[in-house]
Amino acid sequence: MGKPLIIVESPAKAKTITKYLHNNFIVKASMGHVRDLPEKGMGIDLENNFTPTYVVDSGKKKIIADLKESAKSSESIYLASDHDREGEAIAWHLAQVLEKEIKGKPVHRIVFNEITQKAIQEALQNPSHVDINKVDAQQARRLLDRIVGFKISPLLWKLLNDGSLSAGRVQSVALRLICEIDDKIKAFIPEEYWSIETNFWKGHLSPFKAVLHQYATEKIELKNEQETQKIAEELHAHTPKITSYKQTERYIQPPPSFITSTLQQDASKILNFTGKKTMMIAQQLYEGLEMGGETIGLITYMRTDSLRIAEEAISSVRTLINEKYGSHKLHPTIRTYKNKNAAQDAHEAIRPTYPHRFPESIKGYLNNDQYKLYELIWNRFVATQMIPIQLSTIALEIGCGKGLFKAAGSVFLEKGFYEIYPHLNVSLGEVIHPDYQIHDLLEKSKLECKQHFTKPPSYYTEAQLIKDLEAKGIGRPSTYASITNTIVDRKYVVIKEKKYYPTDLGHAVNRFLVYNFGQLFNVTFTAEMETKLDDIEYGKQIWQHLLGEYYQEIKKLMEQVNMADSKKEISQVTDVNCPKCQAHMVIKLHKGSQFLGCSNYPQCKNILNFTRDEVGRIVVTQTAIPQATGILCEKCHGSMVIKKTKKGSEFLACSNYPKCKNALNFIYDSDGKVVIKETLTTNEKCEKCGADMAIKSGRYGEFLGCTGYPTCKNIKPLPTKVQCPECQKGEIIQKKGKKGIFYACSNYPSCKYTSNTKPS
Repeated sequence: MGKPLIIVESPAKAKTITKYLHNNFIVKASMGHVRDLPEKGMGIDLENNFTPTYVVDSGKKKIIADLKESAKSSESIYLASDHDREGEAIAWHLAQVLEKEIKGKPVHRIVFNEITQKAIQEALQNPSHVDINKVDAQQARRLLDRIVGFKISPLLWKLLNDGSLSAGRVQSVALRLICEIDDKIKAFIPEEYWSIETNFWKGHLSPFKAVLHQYATEKIELKNEQETQKIAEELHAHTPKITSYKQTERYIQPPPSFITSTLQQDASKILNFTGKKTMMIAQQLYEGLEMGGETIGLITYMRTDSLRIAEEAISSVRTLINEKYGSHKLHPTIRTYKNKNAAQDAHEAIRPTYPHRFPESIKGYLNNDQYKLYELIWNRFVATQMIPIQLSTIALEIGCGKGLFKAAGSVFLEKGFYEIYPHLNVSLGEVIHPDYQIHDLLEKSKLECKQHFTKPPSYYTEAQLIKDLEAKGIGRPSTYASITNTIVDRKYVVIKEKKYYPTDLGHAVNRFLVYNFGQLFNVTFTAEMETKLDDIEYGKQIWQHLLGEYYQEIKKLMEQVNMADSKKEISQVTDVNCPKCQAHMVIKLHKGSQFLGCSNYPQCKNILNFTRDEVGRIVVTQTAIPQATGILCEKCHGSMVIKKTKKGSEFLACSNYPKCKNALNFIYDSDGKVVIKETLTTNEKCEKCGADMAIKSGRYGEFLGCTGYPTCKNIKPLPTKVQCPECQKGEIIQKKGKKGIFYACSNYPSCKYTSNTKPS
């Protein structure tokens, strides 16, 4: 028998592992999942205990054939996909697909948190079996999401006449959070309030700013200018005095090493990376990069919610700190971090595989983005074992008549870990000289009365959304990036200055889902579902029972959906009045486009186009008046006018449309006058009716069309009169495919020549 076979997900990982094992194993990549639910059809037998039908990915047939061939000749098989639910499912599906080839052979499941020689050797020495509970948890999630997609998404298609829309079990809750913030911001009414502040000082000591906090022993709440000015005038006549002086030392401990969510949050805030980009680069660092003829995995597994760090890694980083920064920067005791949920400790947190691999020492082997992310991970990890930030804080209270002012300021006594991880928001406040003392009489500048207004909540950034999803127990480390990507790809939200703004389409989808399925698409229900999926992984819940409960709830709610009521619910009433009947116009959506329709429909069918200004207000746009040409329609003698297609191409159309649908192509002559483009007939005859074939124009260019149209609708590609350079027999013809215009041999399928450019 041949060498043992190890199957991983990616070629990069396979390459790294092969070098570590010195070619003693065959290492192949499955390129992720090899089976999934079918693209067409649900693929779930809802009446037979939710039995799924899995199909082999059509694009993976060659890969699977290669894996089968390798498995046949291997003495044993090691399934080495990632150490999470998705990886466990990949391993299980591989075992199912290769069932015949691996029958009777030892089949092992191995996992490792980092791609290092030591970690791989330990995994091979301690193999286990596929964890069916993890597989069931992944399967339950996949089937739940498929049921939601296939049962609820078609209702959105029908409602908005757009087959590209989708509802998702988790993405819809994320959209709901974004829409609710937007509603709060739009409904927000600012409230006025005032403050009084001034600078105090003594002699040559530097001044500091203080704010009035109390007046006549009551906490100050200034509502208007008149009240504020009155108090300021009363305080102006009094000499201020320090009535309280407190000096304390404060320590700020370093944050734990990154988990998936915090890595995405900090990469967004500090590096301006999207969640998708962060995970892609982290995957590259994890799987291994070429460095000096060696492929090295630089970080541990990047999909984790565990804060735990291996003892060996802690020991290594403490040695590094002692060597690189000095013993005075090393925290005297080992600092550990723990999850509230012990079950989350299956992995480690994200850290460098070898701390002594300094970012600057390997910078030449990484691209700019890889270096930035590795440096961020390295710095955060090293910071965990460094001494804390030490601050000296002075807090003062200054009495002035009936008023009490407060000021506080801090200075660094020791920056500690902040020197390598300066990304925490450490507010220092005022700079207060240490020579100030209690009972000091002070001088003051003119009291400033400042007007303020309360502010609405902020729109979500990607980092804030991920943080909120994690805090609410929605989604898991592997899903955050896909959640945020999906709602952007579906055009439910747009990103402006890193913030998520819901579109009118997003609001419409959200209103429909909340109106009809609010008890499913809410924070509490979704978080409870995540907990139940965890229970499946830990053997506390049967996955079919969970699906049964969820499906019955969906069925019950679907039976109550009323499309007429739903259309009214999603219609957004505006303050624009209909020019024809004065009723309010409402925002309507159709196939992704939006317009204003009269609320008095069907009695009034008036519609208007609109845009939004910089603050989101509706601005009605004038519909372009078709340009008259002086040319008469040969069919009904109406006026021919210039119109534009959706892509901006101009054509002549009869002004009596829709009664007359005549349309013609035209050109502008040298004087800019509109001239009908003559139909050029050719010597070629139509093989269907015998009429002449003519050169015609369409949205994809010119083609041959039968002059017997519309009785005969035969069309053919326009000949190029260029001989095929490959077979020398056929003629090159222009064709239109999924990716646009291309050129092919007319002798197809005997000759399969194609080119993106027209051959000469």
